[in-house]
Amino acid sequence: MDLVTFGETLLRFSPSEQERLERATELEFRAAGAESNVAVNAGRLGAETAWLSKLPDSPLGRKVTATLRAQGTEPDVAYSEDGRQGTYYLEPAGEPRGTNVVYDRANAAVTTATPDELATERVEAADYFYTSGITPALSETLAETTAALLELASDAGTTTALDVNYRAKLWEPEEAREVLETLFPDVDVLVVAARDARRVLAREGDAEGIARELAEEFGFETVVVTRGADGALALHGGDVHAQPAFESDTHDPVGTGDAFVGGFLARRIEGGSVPDALEWGAATAALKRTIPGDTALVTREEVENVLTGGTGEIDR
Repeated sequence: MDLVTFGETLLRFSPSEQERLERATELEFRAAGAESNVAVNAGRLGAETAWLSKLPDSPLGRKVTATLRAQGTEPDVAYSEDGRQGTYYLEPAGEPRGTNVVYDRANAAVTTATPDELATERVEAADYFYTSGITPALSETLAETTAALLELASDAGTTTALDVNYRAKLWEPEEAREVLETLFPDVDVLVVAARDARRVLAREGDAEGIARELAEEFGFETVVVTRGADGALALHGGDVHAQPAFESDTHDPVGTGDAFVGGFLARRIEGGSVPDALEWGAATAALKRTIPGDTALVTREEVENVLTGGTGEIDR
């Protein structure tokens, strides 16, 4: 297996157009979660991927696994009679209102997931293992499970990757930093948004300075600092590589960061260099912004078209 990920996948409900949730009469229904997004995104680009989690043994839990399987990722979950399926509600809007997210994920089945319930042999056998900072934010149990899986992967020689992926509605910056820094010794590849590095990890300076400071302190093999419209920067082997963002129209920005990580990891898995992986991540992220939902349902050909300067003209 090329890539195994672990985390919660929610069901996303959102009204059409710019409708307010309180007035909506219809809601769009999708599966969405950082770790499963990354698995799907990388899988679409050629990687063999699996997603580990815990779900309620219910129609909603089975909706999640059916969706991911249909999108090309193998779900390997522990089904539970206890706990519920987490959801979130997305109310899209432009400026100045802005898009709003309302979580309804308390007491989700995944919050009680322990290593002995999960297919840990997949983690040990994988080339890469990925999770995000969202997962340990959900419960003390999940913080312990995340730490255990990262340690297991590291001991097995699996390359480990973590995206800080800070969510202010889940925990405070100080709590997040305390927990995340306990995970860092078992992380090979760190992905962090520049804003999260400053707010959560208490780092200052430009992206290169942040990357060098984090790599020196925690021994990461690779540090990727994402900068939104300004692209991304990676530090690897002492060398710095910068990648601008590709221009794109924005239909749905949710999941853009996961698309970047999926594209980056997919290219690294197949032997691409860090600069190549940055390009693939940026191209996948640009394409995602044109696609509704949380996952980048793109093809290699579409990514390659972006990389070679292709346009968005009608394909006849």
